[in-house]
Amino acid sequence: MLRQIAPEVFHIPLMPRNSINCYIIEGVLVDSGIRSSYTTIKKVLQKFPVHQHVLTHAHADHQGCSDHICAEFNIPLLCHPNEVFRTETGLVTNDYPAPQHWLAKLQQKYWAGQGHKVGQTIVENDKIGNFQVIETPGHAGGHISLFREQDGLLIIGDAATNMNLLTTVPGLRLPPNMFTTDQQRNIKSLQKLAELNPATICFGHGPVLRNTDRQFEKFVKTLKNDQG
Repeated sequence: MLRQIAPEVFHIPLMPRNSINCYIIEGVLVDSGIRSSYTTIKKVLQKFPVHQHVLTHAHADHQGCSDHICAEFNIPLLCHPNEVFRTETGLVTNDYPAPQHWLAKLQQKYWAGQGHKVGQTIVENDKIGNFQVIETPGHAGGHISLFREQDGLLIIGDAATNMNLLTTVPGLRLPPNMFTTDQQRNIKSLQKLAELNPATICFGHGPVLRNTDRQFEKFVKTLKNDQG
């Protein structure tokens, strides 16, 4: 249920084959899966207390039980200013290219959690413990990543996935266009992240990547060549 990735960094797989993940970093919960993830996360937090909850972005598979978690454990919720509306209303699909698509409607009805008041907004270069906030818009307007320079650990949210979301086969991919506000902007954010040369990358979807062969930078370079 809980796997240590690095000092004070834990991976909580919320669905089989790491298809939806959240993390604890230095006593902070990052993302919360879908609505039904509540029981799993609650059990972990009863043993590993946290003092804050941060969203990489407020889509249904990342804020699904944020309201319940923050209320149950009395912890503040943090996100980027551009994610406040979705975070506080629970209307999490409004920035999708096709919010009326049946998949978007399914996510809104069955995955999304209720809105919750944002206690603090975070922007570029703010700190969450030893992690630096990096603005990585594109998949969502206020998408953020978190980077710990001392060991090169990157929490990437959905700027990229490390699996095929249909087959669950591992491998670096762009997030689906259907759920991505601006893919070209997202690619620019990935180029920004590649410049950090991360050593370990933690994804919202897919297994943790030990970036020993610079797979991530190679992947991002192909995006630049193919898509400008």
